[in-house]
Amino acid sequence: MKFGYTIVYVPDVEASIRFFEQAFGFSRRFLHESGDYGELDSGATTLAFASHGLAQSHGEGGYQFCNPGQKALGMEIALVTDDVPQAHAKALSFGATEHAAVQHKPWGQVVSYVRCPAGILIELCTPVGQ
Repeated sequence: MKFGYTIVYVPDVEASIRFFEQAFGFSRRFLHESGDYGELDSGATTLAFASHGLAQSHGEGGYQFCNPGQKALGMEIALVTDDVPQAHAKALSFGATEHAAVQHKPWGQVVSYVRCPAGILIELCTPVGQ
């Protein structure tokens, strides 16, 4: 078994991909012609986005979608960088909102938290133990 994908359900797949390209420098790997699914080239594990409509087609149970006007969901996407303050500022310049300012954790890690325009909570952090 290996961890293959994180798929986040968003209202606008292309807008979410564009935000992650601009704010964090990821490259678009794939965007389906329907606009319902897309992937970023994000390393060993794929970061993907799917439309709310596609999510609803997977089953009848429904979903609690990210919503920028509500509290963040109890999960995050963590992006590792050597320069958290610069990454934080850049994300804000492309439309993210600040969830928590840059902090130095007792274990030596530097972290901050932003929410992308779709409401996804994103941790920006230095590698643990660096």
